[in-house]
Amino acid sequence: MIRDRSVMEGFLDTIRRFVSEKLVPIEAKVEEDDAIPADIIAEMRALGLFGLSIPEAYGGIGLTIEEEVNVAFELGRTSPAFRSVIGTNNGIGSQGIIADGTDEQKAYWLPKLAAGEAIGSFALTEPDTGSDAGSVRTTARRDGDCYILNGTKRFITNAPSADVFTVMARTGGPGPSGITAFLVPGNSPGLELGKPDRKMGQRGTRTCDVYFRDCRVPAANVIGAKEGQGFKTAMKVLDRGRLHISAICVGIAERLRDDAVGYAKDRVQFGKPIGEHQLIQAMLADSATEAYAARSMVLDAARRFDEGADVVREVASCKLFASEMVGRVADRAVQIHGGAGYMAEYSVERFYRDVRLFRIYEGTSEIQRLIIARRLLARA
Repeated sequence: MIRDRSVMEGFLDTIRRFVSEKLVPIEAKVEEDDAIPADIIAEMRALGLFGLSIPEAYGGIGLTIEEEVNVAFELGRTSPAFRSVIGTNNGIGSQGIIADGTDEQKAYWLPKLAAGEAIGSFALTEPDTGSDAGSVRTTARRDGDCYILNGTKRFITNAPSADVFTVMARTGGPGPSGITAFLVPGNSPGLELGKPDRKMGQRGTRTCDVYFRDCRVPAANVIGAKEGQGFKTAMKVLDRGRLHISAICVGIAERLRDDAVGYAKDRVQFGKPIGEHQLIQAMLADSATEAYAARSMVLDAARRFDEGADVVREVASCKLFASEMVGRVADRAVQIHGGAGYMAEYSVERFYRDVRLFRIYEGTSEIQRLIIARRLLARA
């Protein structure tokens, strides 16, 4: 774990330079190719980015969540595709193993995930199951010392390159209590991948459907060796993941703010830079204020998380505000750029499409509002 402040600042400076010198210059290429170059992924491995949140005992860096969101602020200043490739290894692809996995599961998978030698994926969403996560239909039937899985998972991040899937499948009756979490190797017979998804934005992220057709999984691959605990495991990992996503939203908003400021200084209309016009200044001020508010929220929730506090409501508030905020900032950035902002030559056009997804995945804005309201009502 990076505990010394100067060491952490040095690490953040390394990430900052990596983003500005290596990632930002190839954003357009990643968009065009819909893929991240292999040499960039190798550099990410060398920097330890695949193991940011994985404990040192298993080869990771073992950052606290406060430290992790500070890294995410920096990674957010470029295409979210780069974050996506490491995101599941640090988040929902590993945290379930860390929280509830057996000693054997931790010892086998966590070092591989931390080193980036294995890519993790999290398979919960289905064609008929999105926000209603407790109604998954994928089944897992016990057969001797194995389970046989059947079903379809949809929009699964990193599925095309995943070495291990954390799969939520139904082993019991209806509702959350009937769901069990499994670790399913990507090369398992009976596991098939669909065609790559074509998305509005976030090109370079790899998603597709995953099909389980009599896929045989050893009983030893049940996370925690207990049936019926899968939904609880899924819920445990979401808080950290949602804070990470919130921090990425902050980073993108700050990048868009800075790009808009630069354009407003250079673009001349009516005889002066457009930044001297008050209506442009108002948009810049609103974007800067909202980004600052989101950053403050994320840092506060992260510190509470590290202290062991119950931060479900605070995390939901961060995810709701930050994901909605970055959409407004992106919209203003396009408006400030005028017609140029609608052109693919400018990064604001790409970010405008990219950020729309943040209000949907890892819990929609509507679900975050329900979480917040129910927590408030429960305490009233």
